[in-house]
Amino acid sequence: MTLLRNSGYWRWSAGVQLNRLPATMAPLAFTVLTTATTGSYRLGGVMMAVFVAAEMVGAVSTGRLLDRVGPARGLIVLLPLVAAGLFLLAAVASAGAPDLVLLALAIPPGLVAGGLSGGFRTLLAGTVTEDELPRAVSVDAMIMEGVIVGGPLLVALLATSGPVVPVLAMAVVALLAALLVPRRTIARDPQRTVEHQVLPIAACVPWLAGLFTVGLLLSTIEVGLLPLVQRLGAPDSATAVVIVVLCAASITGSALYAAWGKVGDPRLFLGGFVLGGIVVSAGLGWAGLLGGVALIGLCTGPLMAVSSVNLQKLLPERRRSEGFSLAFTVQASGFGLGSLAIGVLPIRLAPLLGVLAALVSCVMLVARPRRAIGTPSVTS
Repeated sequence: MTLLRNSGYWRWSAGVQLNRLPATMAPLAFTVLTTATTGSYRLGGVMMAVFVAAEMVGAVSTGRLLDRVGPARGLIVLLPLVAAGLFLLAAVASAGAPDLVLLALAIPPGLVAGGLSGGFRTLLAGTVTEDELPRAVSVDAMIMEGVIVGGPLLVALLATSGPVVPVLAMAVVALLAALLVPRRTIARDPQRTVEHQVLPIAACVPWLAGLFTVGLLLSTIEVGLLPLVQRLGAPDSATAVVIVVLCAASITGSALYAAWGKVGDPRLFLGGFVLGGIVVSAGLGWAGLLGGVALIGLCTGPLMAVSSVNLQKLLPERRRSEGFSLAFTVQASGFGLGSLAIGVLPIRLAPLLGVLAALVSCVMLVARPRRAIGTPSVTS
């Protein structure tokens, strides 16, 4: 497998995982920090909400900036700015600053960090060949699962040395990510570097809808785990079983997709979301809950990969960071809406919102030309 021998890809992978790590550390790190310095764990939750909102607000603008100055050059400059913001937040919290000051200081690093994933994703296009791209995205999804789980564990370990240490570690990780930004990329067709390039939003909508569906249904399952388990009369600790099944299924799905190495038809994976969401919603006992969650997990990685690959084929080369940052914002809004659904809808209905989104995505893809689904190349 040529991807395994591609040192440029593994450098990119190390950099992008380090870039993601602070976001997975932030929820627990902020809670530990505010609980120790202000006595309020709730302030940590509000701080995280402010940080995420800032990421969503700044994502597209940061992505546009990265396109103008070059993704590699921009990341090398912006990642240290994120680190500086986190260092400042830790220092001010240690000095006993008021709550509003801490909330305000969470905004600058969030505004900058929101578009960095789009910049890294743009660099992937110049790190692997087009044939390697589906496999590269799938391997990345598998590694990302470890980062999602490892972030909170790292915070728990570091918090034993002091409540400020996890936030300081987030800053150090951002600096390390800057050191691993790929400098060398594969040369592409020069005709793509046209000065004025328009984002083909209409063509991208079906793929953005797929990413929105991933965020919506996954957050519905993850946030609603406790009521889903309680509905079966099981103890709260049983949620760990469901989390393990979801993570294992997600890694397995990405591994199978990577081994296949082709783009694939996203409607197959959206169909898995529809069936899995219905089974989870139906309340068919442990078999239904675990089976539905496993099916959703199996389809998550492939659906994200096929959406990402097709977006790359549609996005103009000089607008890719902006386009992928927009995709980040869309998926994040899906996560937010899924969390809200758990708060306002009965638990048996909340997963059906994700089912509806998957069905709408399928309809959009049916309306698109066949060549825009799972083919070697798609023009904008």
